[in-house]
Amino acid sequence: TLAEAAGIAGGALRGGDAGLVLRGVGPLDAAGPSEVSFLDNRRYASQLSATRAAAVVLAEEFAAKLPQGVAAIVTAQPYLGFARIAARLHPRAAARPGIHPTAVVDPTATLGPGCEIGPYAVISAGAELGAGCVIGPHAVVGEGVVLGEGCRIGAHASLSHCLAGRGVVLHPGARVGQEGFGFAVTPEGRFETMPQLGRVILGDAVEIGANSCVDRGSQGDTVLGAGTRLDNLVQVAHNVRTGRACVIVAQVGISGSATLGDGVQLGGQSGVTGHLTLGDRVRVGAQAGVMNDIPAGTDVVGSPAWPAKETLRAVAALRRLGQKPSRG
Repeated sequence: TLAEAAGIAGGALRGGDAGLVLRGVGPLDAAGPSEVSFLDNRRYASQLSATRAAAVVLAEEFAAKLPQGVAAIVTAQPYLGFARIAARLHPRAAARPGIHPTAVVDPTATLGPGCEIGPYAVISAGAELGAGCVIGPHAVVGEGVVLGEGCRIGAHASLSHCLAGRGVVLHPGARVGQEGFGFAVTPEGRFETMPQLGRVILGDAVEIGANSCVDRGSQGDTVLGAGTRLDNLVQVAHNVRTGRACVIVAQVGISGSATLGDGVQLGGQSGVTGHLTLGDRVRVGAQAGVMNDIPAGTDVVGSPAWPAKETLRAVAALRRLGQKPSRG
């Protein structure tokens, strides 16, 4: 109901029938009279006056712009509130316990209660799965891999040399624990592979996007801290260590042995050179190239990456220089 939705969002309900049953969610310009929408970006505020949604989750400053008959769920964090309502209306499918007839499960593997093993999945020797894990079609859990409770491994994803905590998610095609990129050059100019002997350690609730890769450590371990999120198409090289709750956006590349503090955010297509340290809460802009250590709490953009304010001043100066009339 509307009243329940407001409670889930942690907001105050204004207007509307508190007992109205919501059936789903939708965008402002398409939501119907039994759906809830949200506004978290003022550039879409013009759509409020024409929305047909039953209710809109929004901040106090926009509540008065809703048309008559549309309820407001007022909260300081509209996006978070809407996400919680959407999750209640559209919950993730529960595990369906059982092993598909085409799956291959080694007799030495250990499966906790309530696990779902999908078609053609492979659970290798000595692997340990916690209760309620879901292993998708064609996924591979390698020898000795340990998964905590409630992990979800998407179709065609694979893990090797990995210890994962509770609630870890790998989206389809993700690769975790493969050999890192390391080799020595012989006097004759040939390449000889450096053995990669470490592991990948994934903290609780780490999420790895589709077709992303996390290499195992070369000597020590590659570590992703609890709650860290990787978007699709991300490359994390050997011996990288992140703190808790880092956000790494699509097409980011992190070179070997880089260290990220807690809450670091890397924008899309940015890159981090190896053996660097990024302090807690560092934010790196899209397509930035990080080539030096960055102290905690710093925002950087550009390539090479500089503090954001310095880069903006430099860009402004360059534009002014370009606007000066040339001397014939």
